[in-house]
Amino acid sequence: MPVKKVAKIWMNGSLVNWDDAKIHVLSHVVHYGSSWFEGIRCYETKRGSAIFRLPEHLRRLSDSVRIYRAEIPYSTSDLTAAIRTTIQANGLKTCYIRPVVYRGYGEVGVNPKGCPIEVSIAVWDWGAYLGADALENGIDVCVSSWRRPAPDTSPTMAKSAGNYLNSQLIKMEALTNGYAEGITLDINGFVSEGSGENVFLVRDGTLYTPPISAGLLPGVTRASVIDLARREGFPVVEMAIPREMLYIADEVFFSGTAAEITPVRSIDRITIGAGTAGPVTRRIQSAFFGIIREAVDPAGWLTFVDKPTRT
Repeated sequence: MPVKKVAKIWMNGSLVNWDDAKIHVLSHVVHYGSSWFEGIRCYETKRGSAIFRLPEHLRRLSDSVRIYRAEIPYSTSDLTAAIRTTIQANGLKTCYIRPVVYRGYGEVGVNPKGCPIEVSIAVWDWGAYLGADALENGIDVCVSSWRRPAPDTSPTMAKSAGNYLNSQLIKMEALTNGYAEGITLDINGFVSEGSGENVFLVRDGTLYTPPISAGLLPGVTRASVIDLARREGFPVVEMAIPREMLYIADEVFFSGTAAEITPVRSIDRITIGAGTAGPVTRRIQSAFFGIIREAVDPAGWLTFVDKPTRT
């Protein structure tokens, strides 16, 4: 999906023109993948533009950087203000937000310690990640031949750029073979996640999802789904999920900032349930979109870009 160009990007404390947001070709990140990022959405709600679970996203960003023995040179308050400023500067009511922390131009070599830590924030208008009708009609997916790394290779709890080389292989394989997305297995052959989404199964009214130990990214939307499901009265079980459980599930859906709550209608050409979004998926979707569209927000998940209007 092409990125829609806007006016300004925030870089290291200042707003710069979109076309001037550049780094040196010898920056450490270019050669060694040393960056960490977040995907966050801002929605136009009935009470004004609001960012979904911004503190949780910024905490995960900080955690990702810390895992790699680095430190963000800005506080959470600084980043929150910068994100608000960038959205306002571009006049967007709804947008995707991409803060990225990266090792810049200093020394060239595997050891990153001589390179500065830099931060950029970009925003742009971005629609449905998996297709315009995916949220309504679901998507066809496959089980990928690529697996997630072992836990003692690359830390999958970090949302690092290097981890997405694996995701690219999963995504390209799926698209080449006529699917919208791939589901990958962990090192032990149990279900892990999609190329950029967490996965949930529904069987007899209970939600099942893989544990973090299955080599998946601990998704902010994943945590939200677990909370919403329990509020709606559905039990949630985190457990090792064998591949074949995918095929006999009543419902399967993806969760993620980009994917939101996307139903899966088939896996490896096997129809899931009735081949449409099931009743549990619909309930979770309704609860989720009730927050981000209607601003019905009992848990305080919304950070308003401007002062919210009263209803």
